Amino acid sequence: MTRVRLTDVAARAGVSMKTVSNVVHHHPHVSPAMRARVQEAIDELGYRPNLTARRLATGRTGMIALAMPEIDHPYFSELSRSIAEVAAEMGYRVLIEQTLGEAEAERAVIMDREAGLVDGVIFHPVSMTTVEIGKLRRDLPLVLLGESARPLTTDHVMIDNVRAARDGTELLRRTGRRIAFLGTVSHDVTSSTAQRLHGYQEALERAGVPGDTSLVLETGGFRVEDARAALSAALARGLDIDAVLCRDDRFAIGALQALAEAGLSVPDDVAVLGWDDTHLATISTPTLSSIAPDKRGIARIALELLIERIGGHQGVGRHRIAPHGIEQRQSTAGR
Repeated sequence: MTRVRLTDVAARAGVSMKTVSNVVHHHPHVSPAMRARVQEAIDELGYRPNLTARRLATGRTGMIALAMPEIDHPYFSELSRSIAEVAAEMGYRVLIEQTLGEAEAERAVIMDREAGLVDGVIFHPVSMTTVEIGKLRRDLPLVLLGESARPLTTDHVMIDNVRAARDGTELLRRTGRRIAFLGTVSHDVTSSTAQRLHGYQEALERAGVPGDTSLVLETGGFRVEDARAALSAALARGLDIDAVLCRDDRFAIGALQALAEAGLSVPDDVAVLGWDDTHLATISTPTLSSIAPDKRGIARIALELLIERIGGHQGVGRHRIAPHGIEQRQSTAGR
């Protein structure tokens, strides 16, 4: 089968090859009418850009790498989708890589594994520290996500976890004074849990509620089962609570299970607030209220920073805070 060339598209659309190239590369100065005319010819002929030729001509591949700890984690999965969709709008394709939070896999992402394949990398580190990332020499443009590492030399995007936890705790304060935090995780190498715990404690302190360490529950891992076991054990010990702030939606599902097994109604007896506003929050019974990072906003900010770096932007790293909100559903309704 003969490969469709740029000249074929230009002939079909009745325009120059330069105009077709401008449309393919998403140059902004092409009029909507001309863009539609060229795109119709592209669709009719089934034209696909030759990435090898593009790289030889421009030094770029039109692809970026996205490195996430777990691609099956609801939050990372949904954020990855947002990044892929926004990247497509900006004319880029996304190569997704899973690191499982392992240090060697993370180092490979920002040192040499993606060299020659992509124009830049969006990376959510877990094990690598701020100092380690800051010391590594990189030829590829890089934007970091999450809370684990924030070197001054590198662009970075996150939400304000402390403020978000404070907002969530203040919402739950309407249900009563005894609010549990579910929870800290043994052997946790991330900093997101610590930031969320800090915001929870700060909100209680501002409200004049005395600290109670029995309300901060520790789990043995990050699974739903770990959260359910931790809360079930606390309830069995006689822990009395009005509400639970959970470190993520998976923990919130575990909380719902533990409370149901203990014969407690949500939200009538205990209110539950999740975190990440993932699909899990909409299909649980009852549906989960959840702190909601603006995933689309995170994606757009990260890609805008990365594309500026790809285009030659120099200078110190830029730190951007994406918006967050709280989606209120049945698990806090009426309290």
